[in-house]
Amino acid sequence: MIKRVIWIVLDSVGMGALPDASLFGDEGANTIAHTAEACGGLKLPNLRSLGYGNIDGMCGVNAVENSKGAFGRLEECSKGKDTTIGHWEMIGLHTATPFPTYPQGFPEDLMQQFLEATGCKGYLGNCVASGTQIIEELGDEHIRTGFPIIYTSADSVFQIAACETVIPPKQLYDICRTARQLLTGEHNVARVIARPFVMNPEWKAYADAECDVPKYIRTSNRRDFSRKPGEENLLSYMKAAGMNVAAVGKIEDIFDGVGITQAVHTKDNMDGMNQTLAYMETVSKGLIFTNLVEFDSKWGHRRDAIGYGKGLEEFDERLPEVLETMTEEDLLVITADHGCDPTYKGTDHTREYVPVLWYSKAQNFATGRNLHTGNTFANIGQTIADIFGVQELNIGESQRSTLFSDLN
Repeated sequence: MIKRVIWIVLDSVGMGALPDASLFGDEGANTIAHTAEACGGLKLPNLRSLGYGNIDGMCGVNAVENSKGAFGRLEECSKGKDTTIGHWEMIGLHTATPFPTYPQGFPEDLMQQFLEATGCKGYLGNCVASGTQIIEELGDEHIRTGFPIIYTSADSVFQIAACETVIPPKQLYDICRTARQLLTGEHNVARVIARPFVMNPEWKAYADAECDVPKYIRTSNRRDFSRKPGEENLLSYMKAAGMNVAAVGKIEDIFDGVGITQAVHTKDNMDGMNQTLAYMETVSKGLIFTNLVEFDSKWGHRRDAIGYGKGLEEFDERLPEVLETMTEEDLLVITADHGCDPTYKGTDHTREYVPVLWYSKAQNFATGRNLHTGNTFANIGQTIADIFGVQELNIGESQRSTLFSDLN
């Protein structure tokens, strides 16, 4: 009997353009395949052993003859390609109408309300921009004026960047909370994101040399302030049933705390793995839900395919620690929430299939089972709901009877 699920989301690790990718400008995107090509191949023996390379349509990762896990891929039925929509769909929330985006920047009247509500004397930016580029362009002016840097992307986000010595993180979070309260109705964006940065300590040493060293670098003190999801979802049902829902990384932020019983934020992927393993020592029943964000934030958006590949290999090297800690009462699921092809045009997410791996040491677990292609990310949430016996989700098909035989 499964008593605990460890659910790890490799943020943005998609595996090929969805049939409707052209509607999102993402034809031909394939995060895993193109990363593997750029790196001259990927060394992922542990993911491969679970069946990663056996997934229908997988390119760039070789198959194995006898996988230890069950494997498949999932389509996104919601209208979007961002973190919030992807995670929400996983737990049973279908987003039929895209969240608002601002390709021309935010309306002037909205920005005036932002100044009045936050007490800021002004702002910089208010445009679509890469987060690392805009702090290089406006960092000096920000330090001179003290004005926060406001920017967005192709996603539904209101991002606020500030140097930690000018606007300390706690103050920046307060500004973001105020903005979150302001952004309602037609401006109810998916996320308000705090983007703290500092001056790069290495910059001065290279300032006079012809080296591409950034003057400003973002810190790990990022925080996301999401719009609140509906209560009809897996996490809420589990919490209402008295079960543990332990969130690692930005999971708590993505769901605005809804359905979460305990949470820990992380500095990077490896810290995310450390915190996941720590919860495995203390949370014996329920759900441990982890997001590893660096694939998206550090390598995907920055179009760093080499870094992306190294990040995948580093995760693969840590995966045995999870597998060895698992008992026969555990179920592991590894998936993604969207794509962010580091070789693709622009710097935004890409509309892709996501891989899904299932693994358990239970004697009745169906090793080597091909789940093929599911039509919604919610198949994961519906399967977990079925396993734990909580209320059925509004969307998704349970894979429980396929993953486990002899259920009685």
